[in-house]
Amino acid sequence: MTWVKICGITNLEDARVSIDAGAHALGFVFYDKSSRYVCPRLAREIASKLPDDVEKVGVFVDMAEDRAMDIFSQVKLTAMQWHTLSGECSIRQLEAVGSCWLRPKIYYCLPVAGLLDEPEKWKRAIAHFDGLGDGILGGKGEGAPRGGLGRTVFVDSGTAEQPGGTGKPFDWRRAQPLVAAMKKRLRVVVAGGLHASNVSEAIAILKPYGVDVSSGVESRPGKKDREKLRAFLGAVRQAEKMG
Repeated sequence: MTWVKICGITNLEDARVSIDAGAHALGFVFYDKSSRYVCPRLAREIASKLPDDVEKVGVFVDMAEDRAMDIFSQVKLTAMQWHTLSGECSIRQLEAVGSCWLRPKIYYCLPVAGLLDEPEKWKRAIAHFDGLGDGILGGKGEGAPRGGLGRTVFVDSGTAEQPGGTGKPFDWRRAQPLVAAMKKRLRVVVAGGLHASNVSEAIAILKPYGVDVSSGVESRPGKKDREKLRAFLGAVRQAEKMG
């Protein structure tokens, strides 16, 4: 079954509608320049009313590690999703965060859209992932609830100006061989510009572990649309049946 994350949750109603539609994870954006920003206090209030089996993911952009860990603990999140404005994968940063005493599950986000046109940067990014040890990747078992990256990486269409929520897909066909290489060691989640009309195509081309959607299921930034959510999840399940 394709893992589905609904990102940009700003209120309890949208969280519950997303879960009812079939989402496995919800994303809370703690990047104050985002139109989907939610303060930690409100995020904690929402998260406290959600089922335990729903993953609560905090989305962070180049935030100081101690501050991010404070929010992680305060909100009672189950995972961190890391974006960097530079688009570079920092092993030092990942090791530092992964070694914190709370040992959160960490998802790193790779902005494929920009890297596709910069072969040298893409090679360096792949080299970083190739060099990740089992201690960072979470040891035995993919996607373990605690300990490092959990072997899952998000590929999206983020840019230095807008690290996420662009509403634009990257070129899935051009990225196909690169994503295939990543899938040899990692679970890959596709994000960026997904909606009910194109998610089946993305799944067919890239065959990811999961998909992540925000603007594609909204009536406006930060407000989810019940029918769009149902249509999106329905399209995902239909894509699974088609293999």
